[in-house]
Amino acid sequence: MSKKFAWATDLHLNFVGKYGWNKFKDQVKKYSPNGLLISGDIAEATTISSYLKKLNEFLKIPIYFVLGNHDFYDGSISKVREEVDMLMKKSYQLYFLDSLAEIKLNDDVALIGHSGWADGRLGNYEKSPVFLNDYIMIEEFKSLLKSQRLELLNELGNESAANLKDKLEGALEEYSKIILLTHVPPFKESCWHEGKISDENYLPHFSCKSVGDTLKSVMGSHPDSYLTVLCGHTHSAGEVKVLPNLRVLTAGAEYGIPRVEKVINL
Repeated sequence: MSKKFAWATDLHLNFVGKYGWNKFKDQVKKYSPNGLLISGDIAEATTISSYLKKLNEFLKIPIYFVLGNHDFYDGSISKVREEVDMLMKKSYQLYFLDSLAEIKLNDDVALIGHSGWADGRLGNYEKSPVFLNDYIMIEEFKSLLKSQRLELLNELGNESAANLKDKLEGALEEYSKIILLTHVPPFKESCWHEGKISDENYLPHFSCKSVGDTLKSVMGSHPDSYLTVLCGHTHSAGEVKVLPNLRVLTAGAEYGIPRVEKVINL
C-alpha cells in the first residue's frame, strides 16, 4: 500500500498567529499524509513542548522530528533534549529521531535522523565576522571565546556524525532506501541562501562537514542503496545530487508563514 509524508521545516511557530497556525494545520490535513516530517526550528526552548503537543493534538498523525538551533533559544541543549525525550515517551505519535533507531516507513524505506549542528569546518571560521544569536541565546554557548565556540561546534558536529553513521549503517542492512532528517545542511553544495551557495563567512555557521563526510563515506560503500537527506536551517530552497545514490533537499521557509515544503510519496 502506498504512503505519503508531508515535510515541513523552520516552522518557528512562536512567530505565528492564529491565522497562520490554522492555515498550516489545514494545509497538512489537505494532503491526508500518513505522517509529518519536521526538520527542526519548531519553536524555542520555553515553548517547544507546548507546540509539539498542539501539533499532536490537532493533526492526529505521527510526527517525526528533529530539533533546530532555535529550539534551544532561552534554554540549553541538554535540558531541551531531555524535555523532548520525556514528552515523546508520553505520546505514541511524537517521534524524536535523535533518540531513535531507524523507523520503517514501508518494506523498502526507513527513516532516520539527528538534529545536527553547524560544525565550523566549512568556509573560513577564523576570519568570519558572523556572530549568530545562538551564541548568546543558548546556555552552552554563552560567554565562550571564539576559539572555544569552534571547539563546541566541532564537538556537536562530531556527535551528530557518529549518531547518523551508526543509524545509517544499521538501516542499510535491512532497507534499500533511506530518508534522513536533519536540520543543518551537510554539504557546501546544499547550503543555499537566496538561490546561491553560502559564502566562506556563513558556511562555518550553516553547514556540517562532519555529517557530510560520513554520509559520503557510508553511501559510497553502498552503491546499490539510496539516501535522501531533508534539511532546512538556511530558509532557502535547493537540491543537489552529491553522489549517484545521495541526494540532498534543502527547504525554503518564511518567518510567520509555516508551510508544507514537499509531499513525499512512497
